[in-house]
This record gives sequence, structure tokens and C-alpha cells, in this order.
Amino acid sequence: MPRPRSLTTDDLSGAALAVIDRNGLDALTMRAVAKELGTATMALYRYVADRAALEILVVERIFAAIDLTLPPGLDWRERVRVLLNRTRLASAEHPEAVPLILRHRQSARGSLGLIDATLSALTDGGLTGVDRVIAQRTLIGYLLGFLQNEHYGALSGPGTAIMAGLSPEEYPFLAQTAADARTVTPEHEFRAGLDVILAGLADRAAWAHDS
Repeated sequence: MPRPRSLTTDDLSGAALAVIDRNGLDALTMRAVAKELGTATMALYRYVADRAALEILVVERIFAAIDLTLPPGLDWRERVRVLLNRTRLASAEHPEAVPLILRHRQSARGSLGLIDATLSALTDGGLTGVDRVIAQRTLIGYLLGFLQNEHYGALSGPGTAIMAGLSPEEYPFLAQTAADARTVTPEHEFRAGLDVILAGLADRAAWAHDS
């Protein structure tokens, strides 16, 4: 009987991501990935312990596609914008895998590279110590929250349409705001929201410098 071919982590992550992209996250099983690879299910356990290990490989693959190199001379805020937007776009390529990014981001080395690159930008912006901790956590919280909203509660989705149809007499601000929200593209929403955060961080850095 011929010896089964050796597999690489790239083989495994590619097959797992193909299953997720085609059939959704719930379809990710060891059996499904083995079928995608044309091998026996038990053969996968030579490379990964369980589904959770497969999930981490998927997140590694997504983050590996994010270019962390930046053109020279960019302002620190623009560096943050570029890094976070690249992450958003890479995630948008595989929307069914977004929950895995939220779940395993700290286990993926590619994620650590993104965090370090963002911390470098924040440091150049004058944020250090605890201020840098809070700034980084705020940016990651914004990014993760945006990914959830974009793929599971988009402004163009049915929830916003329902709110836009509410009685303006009973909910004057909500009805008008929901109507306005339906005109906002994901790109505009992401950019404008990030601008608000970066402006606040710049003010914080200036305050810390003057204190």
C-alpha cells in the first residue's frame, strides 16, 4: 500500500479555508478537510490535534496575506489606517471565517506582527506606557467590532431598514439616523469611525506631552 503523501500546514489551511468559504464555518470538520485533501480523516491527526488547531491555521493563513510593509514617510495615523484597512480587506475575502479571527487572533503569529506594527506607529505618535496599551486595545476593539458589524449587522442590512421604517413621531432620532445610515458604505463607515478614534488618540498624545 503506498505511503500517504506528506501534508504541509499550507495544505491544511488551504483545504480548511476552502471548506469554510464554500459551506460555512459549521461545515469545518476533520472529515471535511480530509475529504478536501483526498486523504483519510485519521491521517490529519499526524499534523493537527483537533478542529481548534485547524481554526488557528486558517487564521494564520488570513493574517499571512496582510502586507505589513509601509511606504516611507507616512504619518503615524496613516500607518494605522493602512494596517487596519488591509486587515479589514483580508478578512472580507473570507467572511465566514471572521468569527475565527476574533477567537484566535492572539494565537496567530501574523496577528502578533500586525499588533507590533501598530504599536510602532502609536509610539511614533507619542503614545507610550499605559496610554499605548489603551490606544492599542481601543484600535483592536474598533477593528473587531467593525468586522462583526460589517459581516453580521451591516448598515445596509435588514435591521437598519426596519429601524428606518419606525414612526418618526415615536422614535424621531432613531428613524432619521437609520435612514441616513442606509446611505453609508462600509468603506466610509470604517474610515470615518477610525478618523474619530485617531483624532482622540492624537489629542491624548498631545496632552501627555504637555503634562
